[in-house]
Amino acid sequence: MTLYQLHELGRAWMAPLAYMAEANARIFSAPTSWLSNVPGAERIAAGNELIYRIGKDYEKPAWEIHEVEVEGRTVPVVEQEIVRKPFCRLLRFKRYTDDAATITALKDDPIVLVVAPLSGHHATLLRDTVRTLLRDHKVYVTDWVDARMVPESEGSFSLDDYVAYVEEFIRHIGADNLHVISVCQPTVPVLAAVSLMAARGEATPRSLVMMGGPIDARSSPTEVNSLATRNPLSWFENNVIHTVPSPYPGEGRRVYPGFLQHAGFIAMNPSRHFMSHWDFYADLVKGDQQDAESHRKFYDEYNAVLDMPAEYYLDTIRTVFQEFLLPRGKWTVNGELVKPAAIRKTALMSIEGELDDISGQGQTAAAHDLCTGIAKAHHRHLTVEGAGHYGIFSGRRWREQVYPQVRDFIARYAG
Repeated sequence: MTLYQLHELGRAWMAPLAYMAEANARIFSAPTSWLSNVPGAERIAAGNELIYRIGKDYEKPAWEIHEVEVEGRTVPVVEQEIVRKPFCRLLRFKRYTDDAATITALKDDPIVLVVAPLSGHHATLLRDTVRTLLRDHKVYVTDWVDARMVPESEGSFSLDDYVAYVEEFIRHIGADNLHVISVCQPTVPVLAAVSLMAARGEATPRSLVMMGGPIDARSSPTEVNSLATRNPLSWFENNVIHTVPSPYPGEGRRVYPGFLQHAGFIAMNPSRHFMSHWDFYADLVKGDQQDAESHRKFYDEYNAVLDMPAEYYLDTIRTVFQEFLLPRGKWTVNGELVKPAAIRKTALMSIEGELDDISGQGQTAAAHDLCTGIAKAHHRHLTVEGAGHYGIFSGRRWREQVYPQVRDFIARYAG
């Protein structure tokens, strides 16, 4: 029996316990239940909800972006699937209104493609990023598909394929009036895609905004980088690559399973997660539903992970974290050499978090040294003080400190 099958067996075994714990939590907390009045009911309910949330299965969250405020008006938002590929959906969040003045304002907003990371979590991790951008932009986003849901008949998916997907999406939307924002992992394939398009003489986006990504993972290496360099590629292939079992549509496909990635996320800072769950229990006992709900929302997203195709994962380990092919000028994609210096008509902004423990300082800024064809006046770098990895694209710092500068940078090159 494989590790993946053992995991599924454990999940099936835990399901009845989790559902029972959920029922107990409701019984001992519902105002209409007489059991909510017995001594210690708060602690019983809190303990059962904690067990439920630890043992439950976390599916991909919905985007839940239904409206946005534009110039003082609430505007409905509709999620549209624009392009469907085996491993990714290109989505557009389209704003609608029947107010003539608002229509005029929306019509001239810049077009933005947000390239979400394929690195464990679902693209919905960028919900706050997308919702904030919708105030002033027409927004598209890459919504990656869980590899266990892709039939093996659809073929493999490599890092080269990722680059090709980005190129196709840029062409589909139209590069002439497009601005691309890449968050974390996709900074590398996005820079490659635009470099290849520029070298061929194709139109390239008006601007690139690169946020917290490993353009040059040799700079300020983090624990994530160290793990990739401590072990040979064969170690990763033999220890973290597994085959999708039945009954998933991707049965037989080789993947880096989401449950292993999640275990790695937790292992990076176990004490912080332990204290977070303890605080959640304490909030429930005290009746502090606001803080408890914040915990639920965060972990509903954080605990929802996807499987990555094995070819793509191993390519990324080798290309980005072991051989550093992009900054060394030795990366070829489908036989073409990636030359960032070929980019000339695209402005470049890099953003890093001062306390980022995933992509260390200097890793994203390295893009400026590679893109020598872009005039110096069109380079911009921002280091966000006090921000960790997630703080540069989600939360208060993103909305109040980072976004205004991203908005102004895009507006400058919006034509």
